[in-house]
Parts: sequence; structure tokens; C-alpha cells
Amino acid sequence: MTALPYLDLTDPEFSTRGPEVLAARDQNWCAETPFGLAVLRYREVGRILRDRRFRQGSHNWPDTVGIDGAFADFWRDSVIGREGTEHQKLRALAVPALSEDYVLSLKPAFDEIARDLCAGLRETDHCEFQSAFCEPFAGQAITTLLGMEREAWPLVAHNAADLGLAMGIHAKQYEERFNAACETLFQLADELVAKVRRGEDGSSYVARMVAEFDRNGDCTHAELLNTIVISIFGGVDTTRALLGLGLSLFIENPAQWDTLRADESLIPAAVEEFIRARPTTTWSTREALEDVEMNGLTIAKGTVVHLLVHASARDPEVCDDPRFDITAKRRKHFGFGGGAHHCIGHFVARTDTGCALNALRQTFRTVRYDGNPEWLPDSGNTGALKLPIRYEVA
Repeated sequence: MTALPYLDLTDPEFSTRGPEVLAARDQNWCAETPFGLAVLRYREVGRILRDRRFRQGSHNWPDTVGIDGAFADFWRDSVIGREGTEHQKLRALAVPALSEDYVLSLKPAFDEIARDLCAGLRETDHCEFQSAFCEPFAGQAITTLLGMEREAWPLVAHNAADLGLAMGIHAKQYEERFNAACETLFQLADELVAKVRRGEDGSSYVARMVAEFDRNGDCTHAELLNTIVISIFGGVDTTRALLGLGLSLFIENPAQWDTLRADESLIPAAVEEFIRARPTTTWSTREALEDVEMNGLTIAKGTVVHLLVHASARDPEVCDDPRFDITAKRRKHFGFGGGAHHCIGHFVARTDTGCALNALRQTFRTVRYDGNPEWLPDSGNTGALKLPIRYEVA
């Protein structure tokens, strides 16, 4: 077999959407990296996500990037870090608590949050979009889910954002910061559960989680808290990043913004196209539980494989035109993973992001950059650090 291409995921300039990735995809279905294999094509990504000879590989992330402490312990013990019956046990708490009916019941609150923030945007013609909209929206959406006052959003959002620093390839330099955030969020989760136990909250996601916890009877208090914290982390980080990444795509493709403004029904398609074109979680990770033969290559037991979202979604085999297009009919993407570890909160992210996008399309007639955006590395978990914009109000 010919030698595999090599991708240096540790390079600060590396992008999972970069030309070297596309060239590697043309050459082979996978590439070698410092962290194992990168899988680049749609068919193989789908196969691995469904193959029970692979387990969730992210449990190994703390060792991969050399971090320890509160976050590493939390991550390894989370629903993401567990497998088999232990994974299913924790998943059985969260999935019913986040039923589609329940999430849709929160949509009026998400709409109100977005409208209120857009009212502030209408008072000027420019802002730093992450701090003016994305972070407060994601924070207030999650406090709504948790049964907290909306005004408490900075505590939740800022600590969840700090947790996100643990998911980049340069996580070690932020270790003290995300470990402190992890401890803060566990304390918050404990307080929210106590509030439910006192009878002061009977309807929030936390209340629904506690009800599932009591019904299940097989989980510890620590496991309940861990599942609440992973929900906070995923809920804030995904929505906050996705909104900034999505708006940047519209700024760079203004005709698409005009199309969205004219047709509200395209909002769900736009959210999916964000994830295909500029995913916030740039890869899903799996680990081989045994030697696996695939396309003439033996993937040795213990090998970690990173399933690249953008490369697979834009694979020419399933994508005739890689340009950002919210009207195009596309194959499903793998931005929320797949198989047994398909993202628990995917419907929340799709719903609240859609509510935000609807309010924004009614607020910005035109929108452009107002200076240079600052981005996290385009690998691991990514997003905008700063997104200065200027706009005309509709």
C-alpha cells in the first residue's frame, strides 16, 4: 500500500479546512497525524461511526494533550468518556430530559432572548459580535434550560467558555483556567440539584434530570452532576461558536444573507450548512478496540482516528459544489458525531441557533467585518475570539 499523507495537527497554522487537508483527501481516505489517523472521506467516516469495533476516542483527550486536574477527571468520567453499559446508563438520564417536545417548549423563551439582544444591536451600527450577541445569547439560553434567572448568564457562559479551552491542541497553557471553571460549574450543578430537591424547581432540564435519576436509581450523585456539567459545556460552547462561525460565512457570502432574509423557511438548512462549511467541533474521535481492516489498511488496536467534519462533508463523492449554499440539497453531516455517541444536545443547538438566526435576519439588512476577526485554531473545538462587525439595520 502507498504511504499515507501526513497532516501536522500540532501546527498552530493548521486548518481542518486547509488545502493540505483537501490534497490529502484526494490522495487517500485517511492520513497520518501526531494524534493517530485522520479520516477524510464521507463513506469511511460514516462506516467508523457505526462500527462497534471502535469506541469513543475522546476519553483519551487529556492524555493526548497532557492535561490533568479537575477537567481531566470530569472528562474521563463523563458520558463522552464512558462506553458500553456505563455510557448507556448516563445517556438514559439526559436523552429523555431533552426530549424534542421539551426543547420546543423553550422556543418562545429563546426567541425572546434573541429579540431582546437584537434590540440592543439596533441602537448602533457596529459591535463585537461574540460579546454583544453570541455569548449572552448562549448563556441566557442555557440559564433558561437550567431554570435560572437570565441575569445569571455571565457565570454560566464565561465558565463554559473557559472549559472550551481544554478542547484545543494547545490546552496545556490554559490548564489552571479551565480547571477552576470546572470546579465552579460542578458547584453550580450541585446547587441546582439542591434547589430541585427543596421543591423550588419542578420543570427545568435539571428537574427533569433529577426525575430521571430517581426513576433510574442506578446513578450516583456525582454522575448526575457530571451529566449536568457536560450539558452546560456543550450547550454554551456549541451555540456561541456556531453563531459566530455562521455569521462569518454570511459576511463572506452576502448573497446568501439576502436569500435567508427573504425566506425564513431556510433557517434550518442554514444551521446545517454552517456545520458542514465551518464546524465548531472539527472532528469526532474514535479508538479501535481491535485490529480493524479497512480499504486494505490495518488499523491496529488502540489507534485513535479523528473523523474530520469539513473534509467528509465536502467530499466530492457526496458534494458536487463545496461553496457555502443554504439552498443546496446535501447529505447529512457528521458535525454531531454519530452512532452510540451521537450528540445528546444536538436538538437544543439546532433549535436555539435557529431562533437566534431568525432574529438576526430581521435585524441586519447588510453586515460586514469591521476589522480583522480573531479565531481559535481551526482544529479541535474552534470559533471566534473576537468578531467585529458593522451593519445596516433592517
